[in-house]
Amino acid sequence: MTTRFSHEVYARRLAAAAAGAAQAGLAGLIITPGYDMRYLIGSRAETFERLTALVVPASDGQERSGSGIGISGATVVLPRLELAALKESAVAELGLNVMDWVDGEDPYNLVAEALGGHARVAVTDSMPALHLLPLAHRLGATPVLATPVMAALRMIKNPEEIEALRRAGAAIDRVHARVPGFLRPGRTEAQVAADITEAIVSEGHSEAAFVIVGSGPHGADPHHECSDRELQRGDIVVVDIGGPVEPGYNSDCTRTYSLGEPPADVAEQYAVLQRAQAAAVAAVRPGVTAQHVDAAARDLLADAGLGEYFVHRTGHGIGLSVHEEPYIVAGNTQTLAEGMAFSVEPGIYLPGRWGARIEDIVIVTADGALPVNSRPHDLVVVD
Repeated sequence: MTTRFSHEVYARRLAAAAAGAAQAGLAGLIITPGYDMRYLIGSRAETFERLTALVVPASDGQERSGSGIGISGATVVLPRLELAALKESAVAELGLNVMDWVDGEDPYNLVAEALGGHARVAVTDSMPALHLLPLAHRLGATPVLATPVMAALRMIKNPEEIEALRRAGAAIDRVHARVPGFLRPGRTEAQVAADITEAIVSEGHSEAAFVIVGSGPHGADPHHECSDRELQRGDIVVVDIGGPVEPGYNSDCTRTYSLGEPPADVAEQYAVLQRAQAAAVAAVRPGVTAQHVDAAARDLLADAGLGEYFVHRTGHGIGLSVHEEPYIVAGNTQTLAEGMAFSVEPGIYLPGRWGARIEDIVIVTADGALPVNSRPHDLVVVD
């Protein structure tokens, strides 16, 4: 099973990160373990009390590495006892510098050395304070966040990433196709969630990142997970599930189910939600803003008197992380571009009664939105 992309993909990403740092007026980027490091070199290293960091000096792209791409100067600083973990990344194939250290040595000096002593650097937003504070002390300045540089890169998915997201979408669709068989009166949300978790893995995910089974009044809590509440006939059940498919790109899909025929008012309000989700997907195209897509769903719900029951943003970016930029929310003037991937997931939540959400992942194409999920959007009636 492929667990990462080719080293050429990572070489291009490193070169783009170095160029992005230069354009931002930075001396370089310091990336500790997390999604940014995984994106740049395919490393799944974890953060510990001992510093591991990828140092990417700024570059105009003129310097050439052995791969023919401008990535020379990038350095991995890590504890000697973590050297074996590098075999799981693309570091060796990329020919990156490796500076290892042992207990008693100061790794922050190595980072400063790799940067040539420059203080104008940016750090990944997941860097723990445990490392940020001594690093700032060593550099003599507080670093800024690398988020603008890294988000600009990670938001635009290349063909390999889009294919990975499509595989993940197909895998979670197969799980949703099995969900009606798990929903029976008398079963608890936790029992249903356990079945779904098993199905997520059996249908091709490496793990279940999250499983939400919100039945009846629990469906009105968007981030409810699962409980010992027993499902009852007449319940509306929100099922929001997802997880990573190798090489680590995530699925995220929500469908809503009804145990028996729903009351007329529920069916009517759900139909409005369906139209709102379809309107938001139809609004997706290059050149429009993220807030424009949010408004397409929100305005339709508001016109139907349901606006107060839509209590979250319309969507979030997805990739190596389940939640990343761009965020599809009011006030976000980010312009959409080809290759962006995000959820479109309006919902309605009536406190103490029921809730519903419809969620697909879409890719922005030249022609609009390409959904990676294909399950019907209807309220699925389970007899």
